[in-house]
Amino acid sequence: MYRIFFKRSIDIVVSLVILFVLSPLIIFLIISLHFANKGSGVFFSQERPGKNARIFKIIKFKTMTDEKDTSGKLLPDVKRLTKTGKFVRSLSLDELPQLINVLMGNMSLIGPRPLRTYYLPLYSSFQSRRHEVRPGITGWAQINGRNAISWKQKFEYDVWYVDHLSFWVDIKIFFLTIKKVLDRTDINSLTGTTMEAFNGDN
Repeated sequence: MYRIFFKRSIDIVVSLVILFVLSPLIIFLIISLHFANKGSGVFFSQERPGKNARIFKIIKFKTMTDEKDTSGKLLPDVKRLTKTGKFVRSLSLDELPQLINVLMGNMSLIGPRPLRTYYLPLYSSFQSRRHEVRPGITGWAQINGRNAISWKQKFEYDVWYVDHLSFWVDIKIFFLTIKKVLDRTDINSLTGTTMEAFNGDN
């Protein structure tokens, strides 16, 4: 019952509450990023596979400028990442716009993180099971190492979540995620730990 009905209902209610409570912060971030990004936009979208591998566009706060070199090519990410963007990433605030994805039904608050679309042909039948549920803003793999674990372990955690999805598992993930964000552990950044690209074997 929770998986079929209550999880989606909770997603909607909690997302609306978070957006309302954090609306002053969100407005502040929009204004700050507008100036920090030098007019290159505040939001960033990218195609990702959702439930049943259905493609949707994930929304994030944009943390880099669109500055280019003399030949017209984008500068390296490290040079385009702004101080404001680095701070936003350090607290995972760039993920906040994904609450819109949750309200639209593309994502859940809790679930396997949606990966890049070009990985789809590389998945085994076991790995593809991560798409049996809606992807999440945070998930079981994120509180168990995030980028510090291997792809094999990450997929095992994702499928474990699919098989053990419950209200209490989601509650545990939710509060452990808050703890990790406040502790600033396992946070993605250009200066932190990042995973190597998945090639189907690793």
